[in-house]
Amino acid sequence: MKQLLKTAAIVAAACGLMAGIHGVAAHHSVTMFDQAKTLTIKGKVVELRWVNPHATVSVNGMVTETNEPATWLFEMTSPGNLTRVGGWTRTSVKTGDDVVVDFAPLRDSATKGGNLKKLVLVSTGQVFTSNIRDQERPGLE
Repeated sequence: MKQLLKTAAIVAAACGLMAGIHGVAAHHSVTMFDQAKTLTIKGKVVELRWVNPHATVSVNGMVTETNEPATWLFEMTSPGNLTRVGGWTRTSVKTGDDVVVDFAPLRDSATKGGNLKKLVLVSTGQVFTSNIRDQERPGLE
């Protein structure tokens, strides 16, 4: 009986480890974004979700003057990375703030969203980025 319990525990631990590895590997893919394109949207912040593993910001606005306004969802890196490297806080942008967002759009153009590259607060001109490597470039301000 002890051997059976020991074997069951080992199998359960191995399954848990494999599931965790699969989840982590799938989590870090950015292939859903077209990194070769950069679009710009002007609009108002609907919501900043300050959660792990990725913070997100929703913006209601238009990509071009000919489009109808829509709510777009932009993914960023983790709150920890945004705080350490990007100078973000959970109150950096607030609902109703006017912003200009540069982003890599989703490859599925029917879905309104993308990977946030740069967000500018219109009221102050303050610039926030999401890409940790962009923080290392000079002249970003």
